[in-house]
Amino acid sequence: MFFEDRKDAGQRMVSLVESFADGTGGIVLGLPRGGVVVALEIALALKLPLDVWVTRKIGAPLNPELAIGSVDSDGNLLLDENTVRLYEVSDRYIREEAELQKEEIKRRYLKYRGVDTAPDVSGKTALVVDDGVATGYTMMAALQSVRNAGAAKIDCVIPVASPRVKKKLDKMADEVACLSTPSYFGAVGEFYRNFTQVTDEEVIHCLKQAKDALAGQS
Repeated sequence: MFFEDRKDAGQRMVSLVESFADGTGGIVLGLPRGGVVVALEIALALKLPLDVWVTRKIGAPLNPELAIGSVDSDGNLLLDENTVRLYEVSDRYIREEAELQKEEIKRRYLKYRGVDTAPDVSGKTALVVDDGVATGYTMMAALQSVRNAGAAKIDCVIPVASPRVKKKLDKMADEVACLSTPSYFGAVGEFYRNFTQVTDEEVIHCLKQAKDALAGQS
């Protein structure tokens, strides 16, 4: 299955998640940057508020694109122990990289939300959205941290995922909506015809668009 772009993916996800929103305190959380574009379409269709939830991948030494784990804004780590051992990654490297990524998380929250903290999800139904998952560590960290933040129900929403990672997400979320789990999975971008990088300004525009849409309904 291929998607034209992230907007197309979000629109095609709506039918899968209509039952997730119970109408009481639901919130759509996009993972910046690309996940926010997908999340916007879902928030608009379900008439729910849109916000961001930021976690960061920890890359391997000399190979930052290879995830060895992830970290959330509180410094909680999720590590791929097998990859950590394979690359002989030191505890010091992990600590230092985690601190750097925590600072980046704060920067992004400040940029997107005006404050350097995550939105309040306590007691809410949270739809956690990304544009796809490969290793899954960013999403897994998000699900774990949303749970720790007191969300009443957590729904993972992803257009495409590797089958192996999808099984892990099934154990962490209350419900998972996923349109495609191809047996061959190299990178998320392979399943989009247009997968251009999303800018901070686009994220901010998506948040404003969702806020304006809700204001127009009241």
